[in-house]
Amino acid sequence: MSGVERVRLDRWLWAARFFKTRALAAAAVGGGQVELNGARSKRAKPVAVGDRLRIRRGPFEYLVVVRALVQQRAAAAAAAALYDEDPEGKRRRERLAEQLRLAPSLRYEGKGRPTKRERREIEKLKGE
Repeated sequence: MSGVERVRLDRWLWAARFFKTRALAAAAVGGGQVELNGARSKRAKPVAVGDRLRIRRGPFEYLVVVRALVQQRAAAAAAAALYDEDPEGKRRRERLAEQLRLAPSLRYEGKGRPTKRERREIEKLKGE
């Protein structure tokens, strides 16, 4: 990693691959989905090594400690070296992902317009 001393919060989140674009990272920070050292912050707030971040993306929450600073986005392996994740937070996120995977999905209950096949069956019953 480079010897950068200060990096904007939105830029670090983008470089660490938590968000696909800087605009998405900035929107998340502005929307209160990212906390820096336990408090909401602005997207231009400088991040330093040792800062604690709480990042919420959908139903998942990441608790990370900043280990390195970079200005540019790099490979995923390099991005993973930018932070250390809290092991308890990782276990909770993996358990939630497993629960969501096993949960029954919402299914169509037959309300609304009939499908073509259902329409043909209705016509057969009516004798048309």
